[in-house]
Amino acid sequence: MRIALAQIRSGIDPAANLEAVTRYTREAAADGAALVLFPEATMCRFGVPLAPVAEPLDGRWADGVRAVAQETGITVVAGMFCPSGDGRVTNTLVASGPGVEAHYDKIHLYDAFGFAESKTVAPGTEPVVIDIRGERSDGGKSDGVKVGLTLCYDVRFPELYLELADRGAQLITVHASWGTGPGKLDQWTLLARARAIDTTAVVAAVDQAYPGDAIAALGPTGVGGSLVASALGEIVQAAGAEPQLVVTDIDLDAAARARETIAVLRNRTPFAKAQSTA
Repeated sequence: MRIALAQIRSGIDPAANLEAVTRYTREAAADGAALVLFPEATMCRFGVPLAPVAEPLDGRWADGVRAVAQETGITVVAGMFCPSGDGRVTNTLVASGPGVEAHYDKIHLYDAFGFAESKTVAPGTEPVVIDIRGERSDGGKSDGVKVGLTLCYDVRFPELYLELADRGAQLITVHASWGTGPGKLDQWTLLARARAIDTTAVVAAVDQAYPGDAIAALGPTGVGGSLVASALGEIVQAAGAEPQLVVTDIDLDAAARARETIAVLRNRTPFAKAQSTA
């Protein structure tokens, strides 16, 4: 299946960011992608109050994502913020496309490296797997690919990725607005590759482009480095720091062979279950 990672640089105007979603989605569709991924906080970058820009899932911004997905006939996944009902927002992925209408609320909140996401963001509770159908890169029809959705700090918690793999995910996406700092880009790359190895799934990790030092100082606003890792943890394709559309074919047959051969999902023994039956 051909996928696209849209490494954009979100600003603080949701309408302008939606225009970027529309432009990159059309470009991804023209390149034959069945799925295009946008970063966390596509709707509005971090570093500003989020409650004033948050919208419900049936609001204008999410409807704009649905409109371009319908226009192009491919599945779009993009980061937005929704009112949570307690004065905070949810850090949400909206996913829309042929046969797909879903959303995922970030489970693991970024209360780390001096940033407290939980002050303004309410956590989600439920892992999400969607089923993508579309054109294969060879022009044939896809039988359906199960795709697990995750957001940024989630990537540090392998148990979520194992749960998505247990639910059948062949491709797992990571949508990030990764914070800068010493070693952070290396950690981003290493963690994405490690989650691929953990799950024997392809991992597609899309980040915000680096916004420059002044904006980066305001919060986790991206370092670039979007990448696709094979089920063996090999980097298939990667971006630099600037805005870029990465389009690549993922080898799901090779991933299935790796899952069968390495067999980590089949062979692992969850400790809680092992102890309960001892």
